[in-house]
Amino acid sequence: MSDWSRYDESDAKVRPGKGSRPRSKRRPLHEDAISGVVVGVDRGRFTTHLNDGTEVIAVKARELGRRGLVIGDRVGLVGDTTGADGTLARIVRREPRATELRRTADDTDPTERVIVANAQQLGIVTALADPDPNPRMIDRCLVAAFDAGMDALLILTKGDLGSAEELRAAYEPLGVTVLVTTMSVTDDHAEFTGIDTLKDLLDDRESVLVGYSGVGKSTLVNALVPDAGRATGHVNDVTGRGRHTSTSAVAFDLPDGGRIIDTPGVRSFGLAHVDPDHFIAAFPDVAQAAADHCPRGCTHESAEAGCELDAWATSESERARVDSIRRLLASRSDSNSSR
Repeated sequence: MSDWSRYDESDAKVRPGKGSRPRSKRRPLHEDAISGVVVGVDRGRFTTHLNDGTEVIAVKARELGRRGLVIGDRVGLVGDTTGADGTLARIVRREPRATELRRTADDTDPTERVIVANAQQLGIVTALADPDPNPRMIDRCLVAAFDAGMDALLILTKGDLGSAEELRAAYEPLGVTVLVTTMSVTDDHAEFTGIDTLKDLLDDRESVLVGYSGVGKSTLVNALVPDAGRATGHVNDVTGRGRHTSTSAVAFDLPDGGRIIDTPGVRSFGLAHVDPDHFIAAFPDVAQAAADHCPRGCTHESAEAGCELDAWATSESERARVDSIRRLLASRSDSNSSR
């Protein structure tokens, strides 16, 4: 018998290849991670504020996978968190979000986009003139706020150019706080009427401002946070539209506590991600009327289809809300039929 017959496969010594080592599923817990909040996003770099106010630039760690990060996210950071020039920390954890303000490009777009996280209050900024107010846009933002579990605040700017009474009558009965602000400039010095009241409403809260370009969001931010330095623009006399002066959302700490987030001007606020039942629920008076008067299973399409909301809506503002809800429901119906 030859010598080789005394050996079997257990005697073979094979050097493992580079890729043959089993990967561990265990990941570091990063129990020493320092807490912070995302206040700015720019091409893969995240500006964060630690609890002590230190500003730290960070990148997203691989273990976060595809989980996106947006303004307002509460995160855990490791690495160099001194905030010194040229240093980068790593974001290794994203805490669960309390709220998500979302929108789609339009009512037919199935892709939703989170604008900000963990905001408690949505400030809907609308000019009383230049550009003219758009109640349809206000209604959409109210639905988005309701769907996100956020409070809504209607901030009317340029109070010297128009009356706020009609909008007050339409939205204050819904429990929406309506505030009018006016800016006057004399000898290169700007004075705001209503800014102190606005500060009180924003103090110690996480708030986000949303509205068309040119309505004065950045002007408000500069008044609230003197060193914010947000660029401001004007409204085109021909189109009635503002120029985009803010190109990305940025969060600012308020002097007396709280945080405000300025967002770029929007042309539309798609609600493809919102449950149609929330369209009515966002307007308490209409929701109560539907529960009291409409037949079970009512689609609220029209009076001809059996909806009783027309008979209930006796004021102009009530009729406008019913009409707005029907437009929202119709847009959802159209988007579903086109898929």
